[in-house]
Amino acid sequence: MKRLIFFAAVLLAALSCGTEKQQEALPRAMVLSVTIDGRPVLDGSSVSGISLSPRIVVEFSREITVDAVSLAVLAFNGPELRGEVDAPEASVLVLTPSEPLSPLRKYGLGITAGESFGVDLVEGFSFSFTTTYDTSDKFPRISDEELFDKVQRAAFDYFWDYAHPVSGLARERLGSGETVTTGGSGFGLMAIIVGIERGWISREEGAQRMLTIVRFLQGAERFHGAWPHWMDGTTGKVKAFSTKDDGADLVETAFMVEGLLAARQYFTRTDAVETEIRSTVKTLWEEVEWTWFQQGGQKVLYWHWSPTYDWQMNMHIRSWNEALMVYVLAASSPTYPITKEVYDKGWNGTNSYNFKDPLFFVHYSFMGLDPRGLKDSYADYWEQNCRHVRTNYEYCVNSKAGYGYSAECWGLTASDYYKGYIASSPANDTGTVAPTAALASFPYMPEEAMAAMKFFYYTLGDKLWGPYGFYDSFALKERWFATSYIAIDQGPIVVMMENYRSGLLWDIFMRDEDVLRGLAALGFTR
Repeated sequence: MKRLIFFAAVLLAALSCGTEKQQEALPRAMVLSVTIDGRPVLDGSSVSGISLSPRIVVEFSREITVDAVSLAVLAFNGPELRGEVDAPEASVLVLTPSEPLSPLRKYGLGITAGESFGVDLVEGFSFSFTTTYDTSDKFPRISDEELFDKVQRAAFDYFWDYAHPVSGLARERLGSGETVTTGGSGFGLMAIIVGIERGWISREEGAQRMLTIVRFLQGAERFHGAWPHWMDGTTGKVKAFSTKDDGADLVETAFMVEGLLAARQYFTRTDAVETEIRSTVKTLWEEVEWTWFQQGGQKVLYWHWSPTYDWQMNMHIRSWNEALMVYVLAASSPTYPITKEVYDKGWNGTNSYNFKDPLFFVHYSFMGLDPRGLKDSYADYWEQNCRHVRTNYEYCVNSKAGYGYSAECWGLTASDYYKGYIASSPANDTGTVAPTAALASFPYMPEEAMAAMKFFYYTLGDKLWGPYGFYDSFALKERWFATSYIAIDQGPIVVMMENYRSGLLWDIFMRDEDVLRGLAALGFTR
């Protein structure tokens, strides 16, 4: 075995050799194959997940020689490469970097055509690769229970510490200023209940914050009882979500009501604060005109209505997506209830469940709606949700796309990504993992969710962990980590982890007599 390391001085000496040898005709050869860390690569290809000290093996069609001149034709944007040729296999060149490469960085390697390696290389060869992450622990190991507490508490702090100072509602995302979000705030109401039960805040603190919120909601701008997607956290005025979406958003309203009804069931004491919470929630709940959103008595509910653009958004709420809660609450309303026919023809009239859809479909409506044993004529919701999560997980584990997915790195749902915002799924995959996807799936796949949580914290924590827990998302292949937090992603972490832990919000929400009546009216059984 002969190891050769090239230096500038050696290169100059080699170039000064006699012209007689330079004029000799060299035998023609070509590159037969290239592997890196045992993985075959093609000319012009790109691979990811490569170790920080890779072994690159190049096989030529005939015997070669290696010297500083030969190695100089290798184009590599990293540290010095070292080359070895085994005498019995003189057609095989083994290359290794002189020092470990940087994690999550892209490198390119090219072999130039022409006279080198003692042959006349007919064609060049090039490829690129991205190194893997540093797999060492970034934080000291703690018990699984301590880690569970730490992650859940950090996400809760988004709703408690970063809430809007006037309304108490959740800001849409980190840095959104006055903009508060209706659906994310509904999840935040449920998070406050978790915070009380976990001892992170006192019951009195939680009740006072809840009272601030429901008072604000009562004075905020509404449209036939429904709130908009976004509001100004100080004035309560609508903030347009898009050009024509400047009025009621029935889906966001349903997520808010989901949280309000949970609060009504939780704050049951007879003191003035908790009594006012319950009475205000009752008023807010009963003022939502669910049947208005049938747009003239149609057998389907509509997502939006605007005083300026009327029904121009023209979006039916049909399955399957995150909006089952809309139909459950619409049927449960004591003042404006829809009929079962609207549920059957509207929600389920085009039922086409796709297990490759984003994971938030099994989270948002099921923050309060307990899927355990829940059935109707269309589905067993526990089995359906578990299969949905399993499909997402197995897709990630078996993916050959080179995104860095594994049994510890999985979870595709709606989140920020390196080009903006996207609803990631097995059917729409950009290599972006959102921690909320796996963490909110604890009830469905606890062992796999725990493995993901440990990976996110210990392995990626130096880039992924921030003041409110895990940042929204990351894409290993792109070497990209978000620095954002989004309310509607933070909420499911707190609430669904608690539902796995104690069933708290499931038990509270499913005690509501209006909800139980509505479920029965739609044909649900438990």
